[in-house]
Amino acid sequence: MNERLGKIGSAVTGASVLAFALDMIIRLVTESDIVFMSYLASFFIAVGYVLLTASFVSVQKNKQLTAAGLAGVAFAVVYALLIFIVYYAMLTTVRMNAYLSEETLSIIKYEHLGSLFFNYNLLGYGFMGLSTFFIGFTVAPRKKSDRVLRLLLWIHGVFFISCFLMPMFPVFAPDMNGGKVIGTLVLLVWCVYFLPICILSWRHFTKKNGKH
Repeated sequence: MNERLGKIGSAVTGASVLAFALDMIIRLVTESDIVFMSYLASFFIAVGYVLLTASFVSVQKNKQLTAAGLAGVAFAVVYALLIFIVYYAMLTTVRMNAYLSEETLSIIKYEHLGSLFFNYNLLGYGFMGLSTFFIGFTVAPRKKSDRVLRLLLWIHGVFFISCFLMPMFPVFAPDMNGGKVIGTLVLLVWCVYFLPICILSWRHFTKKNGKH
């Protein structure tokens, strides 16, 4: 059951990352402002990732690594909570209320660079990076693919530093030229990086089932 849940988490996260990337590309090419699909995909990335982290902890055998694994799950939950708050507000309050003032939107609308919810979103992905760093310790490097997976998880932890610190400095100014395009390209780079983590995680849990 633990391995099966790990495969489900890997598949849900990977498919959602791919859907998110495709939506980003379509919006970049067509210059569309319709963001429903990317917001919905972000929900499922968070859901799949929490399942994935819990599965990594449940199948690892080294009791000395339990604390690191539990820390990874805890940070994953914090990430998911922040993402749910941000994107649920986008899908409901912001999308459904046409009478919100620009002043209000400058605080709660994710597309406004440097807004409160934009910073919450960055903080959420920062906690995801912190989570992957600790989860990396639970991956037993039995095969080359596991070693690559563990390294990718550890390196992804660096995102915590940048996501935590950037909102404190004028990196994303509201009047930044080309800010939306730059933000989209950064997200696409993240998708390209994280998708292999999902694929290698699937392989990791498939081998646990003895199919490879």
